[in-house]
Amino acid sequence: MKKHIILFLAITLAATVSLSAQVMTGIEVLRDHHFSELQGKRVGLVTNPSGVDHNLTSTVDILYNAPGVKLVALYGPEHGVRGNAHAGDAVSDAVDAKTGVKMYSLYGKTHKPTPEMLKDIDVLVYDIQDIGCRSYTFYATMGMCMEACAENGKEFMVLDRPNPLGGNKVEGNVVEDGYFSMVSKYAIPYLYGLTPGELATYLNEEHVTAKKAKLTVIPMQGWKRNMKFADTGLPWVAPSPQIPTPEHAAFYAVSGVVGELYAFNTGIGYTLPFQCFAAPYIDADKLCDAMNALDLPGFRFRPINYKPFFKVGPETDEAMKEMHGVQTYITDLDKANLTLCQFYFMQVLHELYPAAKIFDANAKRGYGMFDKVMGTDQIRLRFSKNYKVADIVDYFNKDADAFKAKSSKYYLYK
Repeated sequence: MKKHIILFLAITLAATVSLSAQVMTGIEVLRDHHFSELQGKRVGLVTNPSGVDHNLTSTVDILYNAPGVKLVALYGPEHGVRGNAHAGDAVSDAVDAKTGVKMYSLYGKTHKPTPEMLKDIDVLVYDIQDIGCRSYTFYATMGMCMEACAENGKEFMVLDRPNPLGGNKVEGNVVEDGYFSMVSKYAIPYLYGLTPGELATYLNEEHVTAKKAKLTVIPMQGWKRNMKFADTGLPWVAPSPQIPTPEHAAFYAVSGVVGELYAFNTGIGYTLPFQCFAAPYIDADKLCDAMNALDLPGFRFRPINYKPFFKVGPETDEAMKEMHGVQTYITDLDKANLTLCQFYFMQVLHELYPAAKIFDANAKRGYGMFDKVMGTDQIRLRFSKNYKVADIVDYFNKDADAFKAKSSKYYLYK
């Protein structure tokens, strides 16, 4: 009997610890405060399917039914408010079928709310699960919404969410003049180590955006910088189709840049988006041995052979051929330099197949998007001389420490 009591207490204690470790997102904190910050206001909401509470109730529905709050407009980023648009597809203005609220597109004719889109609101609220990477467009949408609010005398509010890469991982150079775009909208590193609320505060206070907005951040409760997403107790809803799990936030950083060349398959079109480096001509075992021989901190690789289910990039027969290469495993997220992994792959590939066209494999697309994602042409120019990671490390790392020191002033969490 005593043994059973001890076991019951242990299980109860474990459950209590698990519950106490759970994170409350900004929308849940706002709700617990009885929506006091929005009382009596006409509200616009920028969100997508990832904006949910612990019970998977959409922020759209929470604010629509919130007492004292009038939800009058919705704004859809890439993939749309309800997530019914594919990557890169234009999002159209419409009416939300469930609530009847007008929906405006921020991924069509304009990426920034126009004065006409904002005229009926008092405050624009942002609630999207981001992935902590500069080339992922939601943070750009957030920044431009904040700019539009500043220009039109509207309040801007961020309902904060975790950075699934944690709050300490900063990698890459900041964007340089001539390379600003939706995939490199602001002068921040490739991995920026901030939550959406922290990033909004940084952009606003450091005058990175054109005009300072009246910004309110509703912070999370319980989140810490060293947390992995699994530690939060939060459900994961894919913020876009190729990020089905929080782990894919890291894999996106591992292969997202090289994927812009359309020279390789990175697992998109198969069941392992962003987890692979593969092409029809590669010997999977040789590539795997060479990648593991590098002994990259936080990584292991295994050979993989697969055939994509659908085409990605150029509509050619090559896209549907049998692929051979490696599947990437992240064994220690804290130690892994996620972004540089793909450059080590290109280094090894060049050693194994020196005649392979890497930057010129797709003449129509070219390497313009690669440079935009990197925020500079210097990484490509320096790397393509010898295909050695050693030639770009200093340039790639040159801004990370300074940005981390500067942005740490705006940390909301320890």
